[in-house]
Amino acid sequence: MAHIGIDARLTHYRLGGISRYITAIISAFEELEPAHEITVLQSRKSPNRLSSRFRRAGLWTPPHHRLERAALSLELWPRGLDLLHSPDFIAPYRAARRHIITVHDLSFIHYPKYITAESRRYYNGQIKASIARADHILVDSEATKRDLIDILSAPADLITVHMLGVDEAFQPLPRETTADVIGALGLPAEYFLFVGTLEPRKNLVGLANAYRELKLEIPDAPKLVVVGRPGWHYEQLMAELRMVGIDQHLEIRHDVTDAQLPALYNQALAMVTPSFYEGFGLTALEAMACGTAPIVSCVASLPEIVGDVGLLIDPHDTATITQALKTALTDDRWREAQSQAALRRAAGFRWIDTGRCVLECYDAALS
Repeated sequence: MAHIGIDARLTHYRLGGISRYITAIISAFEELEPAHEITVLQSRKSPNRLSSRFRRAGLWTPPHHRLERAALSLELWPRGLDLLHSPDFIAPYRAARRHIITVHDLSFIHYPKYITAESRRYYNGQIKASIARADHILVDSEATKRDLIDILSAPADLITVHMLGVDEAFQPLPRETTADVIGALGLPAEYFLFVGTLEPRKNLVGLANAYRELKLEIPDAPKLVVVGRPGWHYEQLMAELRMVGIDQHLEIRHDVTDAQLPALYNQALAMVTPSFYEGFGLTALEAMACGTAPIVSCVASLPEIVGDVGLLIDPHDTATITQALKTALTDDRWREAQSQAALRRAAGFRWIDTGRCVLECYDAALS
């Protein structure tokens, strides 16, 4: 029986896609019952256990610290781990016999201007060393695999693509259930929806400009609802959004809980993801699992996720976004057909399959 550590420190410091990935694969492992001793490595500051089945260890080293790799190595080496999985890709110098990292995207390389200078230095300084240290690399999409090979010369035979899953909470809901949630949040009965971190990479300004053009053509078009928490360059983003001039038609909410999110997806005319780059696009998948049509950029991983469902737009071409919004608003037959197609597509993405793939990579690395 091998002793495996899963680095889950980030879940205490930051909400978002990587934290959801960590908690989801730990939950999948509980169901799969692997024949290994697993320790979930959490921050000492975290009051919550991420697993009732696996051992928990509290660590002092915070994530994204400039001395993280050295400090984490010193802290973990005495634990005698056979394998360490770093879901946030930062591998220590030496903390186990084998190391596996998950690389979710290379947005910091593709779009360095959209993150802070400090974050840019941190990620750029760590990624090559982590890839060199890793015995195996997990990625969320074929697009990210290509990026690793083409940009960082990562060995193709050390990379495994494992599509992410969607939580069972994201499903079609009765109209009265969604109406109760929407009413409690004070949102309109009909709207376009964006869900994600509020930062320039998500192309919210482009979406706002496209929506403004839609309002000129269809003055009674419903509101644009934006749900998410502030990210990099948030204040700059908000200033640029105000300049678009759609404030009275734009609803920005930071207070939507995970429990309320399925209802918001259900009620939306369409889920719009106009990002310049996405390593996976989990929110588009969540919307599809609720039967909501996705409108996504034709870049990076997003076409892989939606397949032939919904509409692809060019994030650099406002007119394509406007046309997609118009289709979702005016074509009821299209929207109904896409709803059924979205449910069929989303059914193929299960966290249990993601967890099984991760465990197979553990076994291969250990052997």
